[in-house]
Amino acid sequence: MLKGSCLCGAVRFEAEGAARDPAACHCSQCRKQSGHYWAAVQIDDDKLRVEGEVKWYQSSPTARRGFCPTCGAFLFWKSDADPDTGVSLGAMDGPTGLTLARHIFTADKGDYYQITDQVRQEEQEDE
Repeated sequence: MLKGSCLCGAVRFEAEGAARDPAACHCSQCRKQSGHYWAAVQIDDDKLRVEGEVKWYQSSPTARRGFCPTCGAFLFWKSDADPDTGVSLGAMDGPTGLTLARHIFTADKGDYYQITDQVRQEEQEDE
């Protein structure tokens, strides 16, 4: 089971079952909201338990981003069309046992860093 929280601890979450598709997103929205790129895993909605108030920001016509209204920690990404939620790897408590599987939206990455690992890179997002 994966567990985590925001910086101040007002929002906590637990995820049962398999976490899928550990990915680092380099799109301009993730960079602007997180301050760099954002790494997350997909968790089925029925396996994700959240305690505390989450503030949701509709960042596009088809997706929203969840964050703690107290400390501002960016915790969740949710597509309206999908039965799962992207959960921040950086907000996890303790080791996850996961390994990054891909970098997405690398065409939008910042010019101030290079991606130097051997993880697959996708200029957009391959489905």
